[in-house]
Amino acid sequence: MYIAFVFLFSSVFYLLMLRAHSLGGGGGLYVTGIMWCPALAAFTTLILNGRRLTELGWKWPARKYAAMSWYIPLMYAGIAYLFVRISGLGGFPNHEFMQGLVGRMALRLSPGASTVLYALLMGSFGLIGSMGRALGEEIGWRGFLVPELAKTTSFTTTALLSGIVWACWHYPGLIWGDYNAGTPTWYGLTCFTVMVVAIAVIFAWLRLKSGSLWTGTILHASHNLYVQGIFTPLTQDRGKTAWFIDEFGAVLPIVAVGFAIYFWRRRREVESGVNADVETAIVAV
Repeated sequence: MYIAFVFLFSSVFYLLMLRAHSLGGGGGLYVTGIMWCPALAAFTTLILNGRRLTELGWKWPARKYAAMSWYIPLMYAGIAYLFVRISGLGGFPNHEFMQGLVGRMALRLSPGASTVLYALLMGSFGLIGSMGRALGEEIGWRGFLVPELAKTTSFTTTALLSGIVWACWHYPGLIWGDYNAGTPTWYGLTCFTVMVVAIAVIFAWLRLKSGSLWTGTILHASHNLYVQGIFTPLTQDRGKTAWFIDEFGAVLPIVAVGFAIYFWRRRREVESGVNADVETAIVAV
């Protein structure tokens, strides 16, 4: 029921976005609408089944897990882009982007100073705006889907299934829209799918370990912020750079798989917790 509602609600906004031929169509409101469809589907599913919205995991996570949710995307993105820079697959910094920040920041500072200020503000206050957009997805994916799957499946199955659904949900924008960094559709789709399924393991682990959907929200916001807003635009194109950077290049998915393996190896920590919760619920009934 939940999956059906997700794709039903999302189809409305996808039609609007694809008709506009741009992710920026409607001033970005179409994309915002799409990102909140997983939440609307979760609310609808719970209400129709006589369940409470409080089941979604609204409590704020322990400081440790909130911090992990913020710095893990910074770590895997930093490693990926450092490799791109050292290997010569991409240059750093992108002087054209830095020059554009002079006018964007509007403080008559040098390109270097404007870039530092931009990175500082984006990496702090920018996270708030990014969380607002990511929350719609995370209420659905990690608030509802992950704990629901974890009730009857292993951590591995939960993580992979949630990741596959999450990746497929993006496909219309990838295949027929302009949600790509310049690589062929088949290539970008492959890289994106591997990356999303890999980081879904991290998302699922933190959600089940913390008991909070906010870990996913912070992770999602941090990922989008650092990858899309800082590392990618600051990377200079050297001809084939798009094939190695961003969510549609090869390097980030490879690094993400490494992180996924680390958290997968710690799956017992969350599987035991989930089993205990299920047993408690059965006893209570």
